[in-house]
Amino acid sequence: MSTTIQIIGVPIDLGQTHRGVDMGPGAMRYAGLASRLAALGYHIRDAGNIAVPIRETLSEERQQHYLPAIRQACQAAYEAGRRAVEEGAVPLFIGGDHTLAIGSIGGVTHTAPAGLIWIDAHADFNTPATTLTGNIHGMTLAALLGEGYRELVDVGRPGPKLEPSDVVMIGIRDLDPEERTRLRASGITVYTMRDIDERGVGAVTREALERLEHRERLHVSLDMDCLDPQVGPGVGTTSPGGLSYREAQLLMEVLADSERVCALDVVEINPILDQRNQTAVLAVELAASLFGKRIL
Repeated sequence: MSTTIQIIGVPIDLGQTHRGVDMGPGAMRYAGLASRLAALGYHIRDAGNIAVPIRETLSEERQQHYLPAIRQACQAAYEAGRRAVEEGAVPLFIGGDHTLAIGSIGGVTHTAPAGLIWIDAHADFNTPATTLTGNIHGMTLAALLGEGYRELVDVGRPGPKLEPSDVVMIGIRDLDPEERTRLRASGITVYTMRDIDERGVGAVTREALERLEHRERLHVSLDMDCLDPQVGPGVGTTSPGGLSYREAQLLMEVLADSERVCALDVVEINPILDQRNQTAVLAVELAASLFGKRIL
């Protein structure tokens, strides 16, 4: 019997300021996500999209940076991830901004822990006390580790969903000043773009897997701004000097070789800022590589 991948759309754009990221799930579906994964032998079950309020209907939440609505959407993502795992499926969350990971990672770890491979230009490790913008998508990982707004820390179940030793970051290159200080003291393993430049993405990824040997399952959270903007222009927070096309593919291929990936987030695709759906197409290609597509 083939493995089931359950696609869960989370069209949330409340964690940041650029409009359009709520169309990311549609862009990935249009780029052929289901058919590409089905061609690899998976049974595909598309659960549709989680209901997320439209920003213009939430004027009373603007001063709170839409915290109540974000909490509600993350709670729904948590339950969707929990149910998918309980049913034996591999949840694939497509977004939407990176706040969705508060729910997705929480749900996947509801009954058993998992290691987290966080692939991103940014650490998203701010708290309300350190953020420069107030945007909640920059606080996602901090919330998962038990810091920041209690409404987000306690989504799904009270308290942290991860330990610092469960987290490895790859591709980091853009940090806020206080966030950098917090990250250095956190105990999280961080591989910056300098590490990738000096050592190569293959060596970095294999070492990352070794760092997470204590966890049988791995959740991969892929922010498409990890890519260099020339490769993936359709994101809201571009940062030059990111992963190349082949570096990103090799990263996915090495993770696939581990046969430990139990869940995937693909976030921050913004079709309004994209060029002919280029970034969504690449996201589908990377997902296919993570789930076992091979050159030979």
